[in-house]
Amino acid sequence: MDHVVSPVGLVCPACGTAVHGADRFCEGCGAPLTGPATAVGAAAEPVVPQEPPAAGTAAPCRSCGGVVAADGYCEQCGALAVSERDHWAERPAPHVGGVCDRGRRHARNEDAMALHANGSVTVLVVCDGVSSAPDSDIASLAAARAARDVLAAGTPSGGTAGAERPAAWSALLVEAAAAADAAIRGAVGDMAARQEPPSCTFVAAVVDGPLVVTGWLGDSRTYWLPDGGVPRQLSVDDSGANELIARGVPRARAESAPTAHAITRWLGPDAGDVVPTTTATRTQGPGWVLVCSDGLWNYCSEAADVESLVRDVEARVGPAPDAIAAELVTWANAQGGHDNITVALARLTGDSLQAEPTGSAPGAPDLDPTDR
Repeated sequence: MDHVVSPVGLVCPACGTAVHGADRFCEGCGAPLTGPATAVGAAAEPVVPQEPPAAGTAAPCRSCGGVVAADGYCEQCGALAVSERDHWAERPAPHVGGVCDRGRRHARNEDAMALHANGSVTVLVVCDGVSSAPDSDIASLAAARAARDVLAAGTPSGGTAGAERPAAWSALLVEAAAAADAAIRGAVGDMAARQEPPSCTFVAAVVDGPLVVTGWLGDSRTYWLPDGGVPRQLSVDDSGANELIARGVPRARAESAPTAHAITRWLGPDAGDVVPTTTATRTQGPGWVLVCSDGLWNYCSEAADVESLVRDVEARVGPAPDAIAAELVTWANAQGGHDNITVALARLTGDSLQAEPTGSAPGAPDLDPTDR
């Protein structure tokens, strides 16, 4: 049976799945609920970012402390092991946070995220490992961290008002994607004997004051959700679904087609082109930047629907970005959790209530004000 979100916002202390006060076991990970559940968004202080361990890291059973066998079950009590990679949250600053979760149907979490915040600059990176290729969980984590580090270290100098700043961030996004691709090759070793080398999607959003610059390969997404005005999906999927949409097929039908999730661009040893498409948007007002994998947008794709969902969650759990992300993950799991789920959010503040795009192009933003 699918999860029903608890009205008091309780989550399993082992994996973060929503639970009810009367539950004895967590539906998400099977852990016994012998201790108090955690209230979503209860902590007032930022969560200290916890880097997930590398894939395959051994850990004792959380139920009894016993040894976990290779099949993922405890040799002593038989409980399904919960890996720290299955679910983790980051909140590097009060205005930014995210949650990465295994979902309900996959055996492992092949999603990854890496977040950074320093002054007026925020970086959100999400990578979704391709499940058909072994070690894509290793690839996604290595890629996300490498891209974040490039963007965190490479902040352009000068003010945000000039046209040169979006172009500078776009160039750094190209560098970040290249570093992420190189990190995959370094993390997974020799590819010569592999028929299906590990690979992943890539999306990164840089929030620099009112400026949002995003770059992507694949079908992980960035949305701009202003407090007033029209919500927008800033990225454009590199996927079979988007090719159908470009040919005039209605979005709902295209995204449910058999080839919908066949990505046409990605990172990894077999990728032909790792230069991301980028776009720059100069926001004019408060709102949310949301970056996510398809584990979320599978169930809520249109920007207007994503905004309605986020506003509903914010009204219930409050404005903490990690709490909102956790509840969005819980919601996606309640819809079936058929894929890994990653949600990262950054809060922008401002005076006006509109968002104004500055254009998009492969590798660099088109800043022609007539091309909108």
